[in-house]
Amino acid sequence: MDGRQGGQHARAERLNAEPPVFRGCTAGELGALFVIAGAIWTPVSVAIAYSAGYPVMGAGAATGLIAVSVLVSATLFQRIKRGRPDGFYLLQIHFFLVRLGLRRNPFQRRTGNWDIGRTR
Repeated sequence: MDGRQGGQHARAERLNAEPPVFRGCTAGELGALFVIAGAIWTPVSVAIAYSAGYPVMGAGAATGLIAVSVLVSATLFQRIKRGRPDGFYLLQIHFFLVRLGLRRNPFQRRTGNWDIGRTR
């Protein structure tokens, strides 16, 4: 069998990791970047444009700022993820939140010699 079904190449149904879509980011990561950038830039742009007397112009400015933010963030993630295993940056973000005291740490992060606790 040559791996064809109905004249088309058979494709894998499951992958070990989500494939990269744009600058090394997966679709889920890009969605998160869009949501975060939109949550930041939309109110800021609309407030500034409204105070200048052009509230609709704020939506256009927000769109441009969101696009630039996603481009820059995706480039930074591409550099962070280069040569690292899947999920590396997620652990780094988790450890950062632990250092800030915003998350509980379920991992052992002790360095040094370990003892089994026996005296003999």
